[in-house]
Amino acid sequence: MTATLLDALSLLGSFDHRLLEIVGLSLRVSLSALVIGALLGLPLGAWLAVADFRGRGALIVALNALMGLPSVVVGVLVYLALSRSGPFGGYGLLFSPAAMVVAQSVLVVPLIAAVSRQIVEDAWKEYAPEFSLIGIGRPQAVVLLLADCRFSLSVATLAGLGRAMSEVGAVMIVGGNIDGYTRVMTTAIALETSKGDLALSVALGIVLMSIIFGLNAVAHRLRCWAARRYG
Repeated sequence: MTATLLDALSLLGSFDHRLLEIVGLSLRVSLSALVIGALLGLPLGAWLAVADFRGRGALIVALNALMGLPSVVVGVLVYLALSRSGPFGGYGLLFSPAAMVVAQSVLVVPLIAAVSRQIVEDAWKEYAPEFSLIGIGRPQAVVLLLADCRFSLSVATLAGLGRAMSEVGAVMIVGGNIDGYTRVMTTAIALETSKGDLALSVALGIVLMSIIFGLNAVAHRLRCWAARRYG
């Protein structure tokens, strides 16, 4: 145990090339998925917060349920869509970083949308009478509420990034865990542990946990800062 930990720390201290390559790919894939998730999830959540239509409640329930969508199920669905017989098979995306971005985006969008819907809906209930009084319609209200709740919504996006970086099933299915091409931290940890290379697994685990704890620390600081500034 001690020897493994020392070897893992040695890999970290020497900036091992293989370790940096895996971490770098993980960050590129997950950050790309986060951008897509935010661009789709934030407007969707905000629109759902202020919209009034038949079936809205059912859509909210479905969106909340999708927050817990198993990553392996997403992996299978994306695999089918990107395979040669699938509707997007002609693009040749399967077993590539792009396929991994797609899979992580599918996981991130419902999370960001559901959390942002709740945040914006709370603000909408507070400001709706004022918006009605000065003649601001729902489309304009969505834009204003997104801007007003930006600090709380940043917490939702950070949660989406944590969801993307910590999942393993979907990216392993659609990425193939190819060394030097589609191997990210979670898939590398699973593979290297099964091979007995515990030093690399522990080193990657330390990096991954550091990122996750860092994201939560940033989210906490943003909440505290926003509470102090805006009361």
